Amino acid sequence: MTASKDDLPPLILMVDDNRADVELTHEALLELPVVPEFQSVSDGLAALDYLHQRGAHAGARRPDLILLDLNMPRMDGRATLEALKTDEALCDIPVVVLTTSESERDVLDCYRKHCAAFLTKPVTVEELIEKLEAVCQLWLSGVAALPRRPVRH
Repeated sequence: MTASKDDLPPLILMVDDNRADVELTHEALLELPVVPEFQSVSDGLAALDYLHQRGAHAGARRPDLILLDLNMPRMDGRATLEALKTDEALCDIPVVVLTTSESERDVLDCYRKHCAAFLTKPVTVEELIEKLEAVCQLWLSGVAALPRRPVRH
């Protein structure tokens, strides 16, 4: 994976209310050849606070990739995806939906709202590692071109 403009490792923000899924994803990322930095928040409202550097998230680093669950309290992933992709300051961050949903309606809806990919949470840790490695290879290693971002002060 390529380092950001500040020579920092790529940063993944996971938006998911299930602590076990967050911990499992973090552990799976630690198994990758190049480990990205990892942050998490528990719902869409917290994600927007993080991304806009509000409250407890003042000074938070902009993520290079967002992993987004669909089913969460307060603001679910569907509303969060729509908010992200209609916000000019955030719409260029790739959002990969990572959810238990296998609904065709959810798949279609998320792509219509411009998610980068829709992945169903796998059953085994090995499958999770494989999916995350593929996602990181595409979005964080330089395979996919991403817009340059100004350094935030």
